[in-house]
Amino acid sequence: MSLLTTVPRNLVQSIRAFRVTELQDEASRLGQHFLYAHCLAGATKQQVLAIIAESFLFPKSCGKNFDALRLCLTDTLYKAGPQPGFLVVLEQLPNTQKFDKEAREILLDVFRDAADYWADKKVAFRVFYSFE
Repeated sequence: MSLLTTVPRNLVQSIRAFRVTELQDEASRLGQHFLYAHCLAGATKQQVLAIIAESFLFPKSCGKNFDALRLCLTDTLYKAGPQPGFLVVLEQLPNTQKFDKEAREILLDVFRDAADYWADKKVAFRVFYSFE
């Protein structure tokens, strides 16, 4: 039985009871891309975006702002060819003065937009996150 049996194919949610290694194994089992970023070292929006872009092996331009990241997660990946699905983990999103609750919500909205985008294309895009 799949670890993600009860998890919708396109969502953004707290990592809760899942462990990163289990999610990575499940992505492999499903033949999906596993994208992981450990974001704790980022204190500002720019640093967090740069960590995500670098961790996902995206071009540096994807880490410039929220819109650039959104574009990389949607159109850029779509234009790369058929996709088998994505399992994304954003671990330890920081809580700092320059990356506060509002910035975290905007970032998660970018990933929600990407999940909706891929849902329209019938491609799984699950995102799990944790806060510092």
